[in-house]
Amino acid sequence: MFLSDDIGKLILRLFVGIMILLHGINKLTGGIAGIKGLVAAAGLPEFFAYGVYIGEIIVPIFIILGLYVKAASLVLAFNMAVAIFLAYGSLLFSLGKFGTPVSELPLIYFVLSIVIFILGGGKYTVKSR
Repeated sequence: MFLSDDIGKLILRLFVGIMILLHGINKLTGGIAGIKGLVAAAGLPEFFAYGVYIGEIIVPIFIILGLYVKAASLVLAFNMAVAIFLAYGSLLFSLGKFGTPVSELPLIYFVLSIVIFILGGGKYTVKSR
C-alpha cells in the first residue's frame, strides 16, 4: 500500500523542517537583535544567540533530508526549549487572547521534535540513524 508509516514520518519531517527553516531564513535576512536581547536579559553571553542559526537553519535541513534525524530532532527540541524559556519564562502556561498558551507555537515544535525523535526518520531518509 502506498500510504505507510514511512510516508507519515516523511510528511512530519518535511512539515517541521520547512516551517523551522522559514524561521531561520527570517533570522538570516532580518537579523537576531531581538534574540541577543533575550539572551542578555537572561544573563547569558550574547554570542549564545548565534546558536539560533544552528537550530533554525542547519538542523531543519538535516531533518528535511533525513540526515541523523534522531540527533537533529533532539537539537531542535533543545532549541525550542531555550526559545520557550527565553521568550516566555514564567508565562509558559499563561493563556493568550484566544485561550491558548502564549507559548503555543514553540511548544508545538518542541513536542513535534520529540515525536520525530521517538519515531525516527523512516524509510525515506538519506541516513536513517
